[in-house]
Amino acid sequence: MKILALDTALNACSVAITGEGALLAHVHEKRARGHAETLLPMIRSLMQEAGLSFADLDLIAVSVGPGTFTGLRIGLAAARGIALAAGKPALGITTLEALAAAVPAASLDGKTVWATADARRKEVYAQPFRYEAGALLPTPCGPAVATPIKGAASLFADGPGVIIGGGAPLLASAGEIPPHMDILDTDPDPDARIIARIAEHRGIPQAPVAPPMPVYLRAPDAKLPGGKDPVKAS
Repeated sequence: MKILALDTALNACSVAITGEGALLAHVHEKRARGHAETLLPMIRSLMQEAGLSFADLDLIAVSVGPGTFTGLRIGLAAARGIALAAGKPALGITTLEALAAAVPAASLDGKTVWATADARRKEVYAQPFRYEAGALLPTPCGPAVATPIKGAASLFADGPGVIIGGGAPLLASAGEIPPHMDILDTDPDPDARIIARIAEHRGIPQAPVAPPMPVYLRAPDAKLPGGKDPVKAS
């Protein structure tokens, strides 16, 4: 199975192409802005490197959030456009799942891993995951939330566990990490290689599926003219 995986949800522009589990081409570029100008040329370059056309792909996978509103829409628009033009299915992978899946089960020793991201406005996104016995990927053991940094320690009442992602240093600075929780130093941005691995594990949908949609855990910072919510207006 050949997969094109994309991520522009946070502070990176990441693209990976895999075939039968092997990595054919990959770029993971740290970038807080400019995703729109970077993503499509990056995809074209990697497709040439992999020696593939879009018709050769079996699946397109993309991060769907939570993340920055502009970044999410750039990645989703590209994934949905390529899927439509090539007649291929597109699969959405959440940002927090991709972060959690980057942590090997062996490094957790059975602990819960809390994937976090900076949600701005003095908030973090967070969701707990656990590896079941023998599982290759972690599964969520609670919902994804957007929560104020102040008082966030109450999320981690059950332990022990580890906290990863861009929210970890914010929580630590605010003294919101309980003693039974550890910070694991990992990349705070989803890597398209992990998104491709999750997509390969799920496989090609056996029935037509709806296009991937953004996962928003709160209202956007920006407003349209007249004070309209751009999420509701889209």
